[in-house]
Amino acid sequence: MVEASDNKKEVEQLRNAEKKFQSYLDRRNELNELAKVLRSERDMINGKHKELREDMARLKVERDELVAQMRVHKDIRNKYQKKAKELIEARRKKKGEVFKNLPLRVEELKADVQMMEYQQETTILNPQDENDLIDKIRKKQKEYQKFQKELDKQQSLQIDISDKDKAIDELFKKADEEHEVVQKFYNESQKKHEEYLKIVNELSVNIAEANKKHEEYIETRNEAQRNHEKAIEMRGHILEVRDERRKRYEESKRILKEQNISARKAVMDTDKLQKIADSALDALKKGEKISL
Repeated sequence: MVEASDNKKEVEQLRNAEKKFQSYLDRRNELNELAKVLRSERDMINGKHKELREDMARLKVERDELVAQMRVHKDIRNKYQKKAKELIEARRKKKGEVFKNLPLRVEELKADVQMMEYQQETTILNPQDENDLIDKIRKKQKEYQKFQKELDKQQSLQIDISDKDKAIDELFKKADEEHEVVQKFYNESQKKHEEYLKIVNELSVNIAEANKKHEEYIETRNEAQRNHEKAIEMRGHILEVRDERRKRYEESKRILKEQNISARKAVMDTDKLQKIADSALDALKKGEKISL
């Protein structure tokens, strides 16, 4: 039998175990609630990921469209510049063919021919001198005609060069206009790109925050599970102690019952012996024979 002091101590230990069991349950429930909050926050952050990725995709499309437009106008600008350079080179070659003193030389030859013609018309010459003069005039005229053709060609070149100058100026003007368009699309595409990078950074921070929340959620859930396991373990211990106490109680009841039965039997046997003794005594008094 367990003594009273031991029983009191055991009851106290059982009460403490039940308190600890309840504390494990309370802590488990508290951690489960916290885990739910963390999971909700994590899911909310992950939901933001979708919005950010959609914004990234939209900005990327817009940026790429602007870059495509920029490239189109950049190609046009480069073609204008290339054509202008080609005209500049052609103009340079044409200018190399122009002789600055050619007009003066033509005027000189024209004056020489006129002077000789005047001499022929106003001077009396013998036939030989006149023939020599006519021959000189013919030569001068041929030379004059030759240089006059060169001069005509040069004037044509100058007109061509002048047209090229105008064309070059026009091409550079158009190239500048296209460059302004290129710059406009470039600036707009850069703004989109900066917005894109901003969202990329925001998404990166968002993912890191979501991962942190997930780690906190897993850690909290695991801690809740550990408290649950401790509660189950403590519950098993409590049930084991209670079962042991119940068995001892049942055993005590059984023993007490047996003792009561034995006591009652003993009492019943004593009464029976007393009756036999009384009966024997009566028989003796009457002189009867006593049989045992």
